[in-house]
Amino acid sequence: MSDRLRIIGVEETVVVPAVHEAYRRAGSPQTPARGFGDGPIARNLHDVGERRLAHMDDQGIDVAVLSLSSPGVQDLPQADAIAVAREANDQLAQIVASRPDRFQAFAAIPTQSPAAAAAELERAVNKLGFPGAMLYGRTGDKPADHPHNDELYATAERLGVPLHFHPQMPVQPVIDAYYSDIGQIGPWLAGAGIGWYYDLGIQYLRMIFSGVFDRFPDLQVIAGHWGEIVLFYLDHTGFFAEAGGLQRPLADYFRQNFWVAGSGTNSHRYLRWTAEVVGTDRMLYSTDYPFTYGFRPGGFPYVDTSNGAARSFLTQAPFTDQQKADIAHRNWERLTTRAIPHPAR
Repeated sequence: MSDRLRIIGVEETVVVPAVHEAYRRAGSPQTPARGFGDGPIARNLHDVGERRLAHMDDQGIDVAVLSLSSPGVQDLPQADAIAVAREANDQLAQIVASRPDRFQAFAAIPTQSPAAAAAELERAVNKLGFPGAMLYGRTGDKPADHPHNDELYATAERLGVPLHFHPQMPVQPVIDAYYSDIGQIGPWLAGAGIGWYYDLGIQYLRMIFSGVFDRFPDLQVIAGHWGEIVLFYLDHTGFFAEAGGLQRPLADYFRQNFWVAGSGTNSHRYLRWTAEVVGTDRMLYSTDYPFTYGFRPGGFPYVDTSNGAARSFLTQAPFTDQQKADIAHRNWERLTTRAIPHPAR
């Protein structure tokens, strides 16, 4: 391309002080992904200054849409989640204000309380100027399609803002049934290896078949990780659309209510498949920083966005210049201009 692409990454992760302290109080697992320890992942999650900006420059990313590391505030006690989400969003807003040319942010949402969840989304959009929110699938034993979430979905639809979903660990019985007794690889397979994506992909199908998008036809959902498995089975799962009482073909929901990003998995096979299924006008870009930054075990090439790999992956894609620009930033700008923030009265 003759002109340099402006690339906006929509799944770029942080741990802010309010959430980190809440995890500590709650006795949450002290893992690097939650910001504990002194390894590179934990350090990078906490950094929102020059180190992160330097890494963005190294990746070739111009703007990072920040969001909390999974599962956000969704596994905290309800009373804590409401207060922590508000404080976390205020801290995210301060980070954005420090470098509005480089940062945007997704709101943290206390989904434990329907009323508080809707109210915090409204505040984050109208007062803080956030372009949407990040959710993490289940809240306790309630999957994403539970009617408990309808007030939140109605608010997102009314405000015209997208909800980005990120996976979290499957429930314990699933972990016990499928990922136990196979040694130290078990927890990795249950999580970022593959279990995350099945867990959230099934919830997407539940949202569709339970009528969430029929009740809220303008609700827009962002799916990472190339669609969380389900895109690759639409040609088969779609056979059951009529049996499931769908009002339109299954694929239509993904082409009208979903936007898809790759979360730092730099596979051109996945890229081409996603473009064929939903079209380049429904694709976004993300690097899943810092979980894909500077890691290449055994030379494995597909999950490392450092040394310019995030940018070159897109610039070398088999698309037109306009399609690349759509994925890089235009689709995000088109999606988020649906929301017109109004200062709180």
